[in-house]
Parts: sequence; structure tokens; C-alpha cells
Amino acid sequence: MKVRKCSTPEEIKKRKKAVIFCLSADKKCIIVEEGKEILVGDIGVTITDPFKHFVGMLPEKDCRYALYDASFETKESRKEELMFFLWAPELAPLKSKMIYASSKDAIKKKFQGIKHECQANGPEDLNRACIAEKLGGSLIVAFEGCPV
Repeated sequence: MKVRKCSTPEEIKKRKKAVIFCLSADKKCIIVEEGKEILVGDIGVTITDPFKHFVGMLPEKDCRYALYDASFETKESRKEELMFFLWAPELAPLKSKMIYASSKDAIKKKFQGIKHECQANGPEDLNRACIAEKLGGSLIVAFEGCPV
């Protein structure tokens, strides 16, 4: 998967806002989890809050990798930067946590343009304030259109 900016309105609608990855059934490959992506064209149509929807797509009892195209505002400008997440909730099996942690670097190398990395162990690690801190701390005034 190559990360790139789109130009035409149709390309922009098909651009992915978020994608969640999981291990294959045999635990040997990292694959896109079926039905676990948010397209830019869905925002405002079927999805009102893309970050809240993204967090809701993560399983309570298993690990995942995710890419999220974060939109945020600093005091000077608006930015979009790619974030990589390792989701390893407390209720996930220990073996799953170990496999995901050990293969994290392999998946990160496949994607160009990742600016920020975040490991989350529960929903409390994925609130807007925590994410804003990772993106730039006190410089961030809004994340996904909502004040921080």
C-alpha cells in the first residue's frame, strides 16, 4: 500500500481515512481486516465522527495494527499526518500481544510517510487529548475538527 495525496474529487472520496490490520488465521501474514476501513467519502455521509468510529472498530479482546490519516490544527496551520497504531488491549491474550509487538517493525517498514506512532492498551489511550499530545502537545488546538 502506498500513501499518496489524491487530487480529483472522486479520488479524494476513495482515499482511506483509516485501515485496520490483523494477523491471518495461520498467524503468518498481516492482512487488512475485512470491512475495517473508513473512506474519506464516508465522512459526513455515513460517519459523523471518523476518530470515534475508528476507535469503535477496534476489538476489545485482541490486538490490531492500524493506520489513521489524522487531521489536526495548530495555532498556525492545518495539517494531515499519518499515524500508526499498535492496539494491544489489556484483555488480549498474552501470545497475541507478543506476536503483534514482535512483528510491528515489519509492517511499519511497508508504509512510507508514517509521522507518528502510538501504542494503545485501552480506550483511555485513544481519547483526543492523548492523541493531540502525540501529534504535538500544547501546539495542537483541534483534532478532527474538535477542540482539544
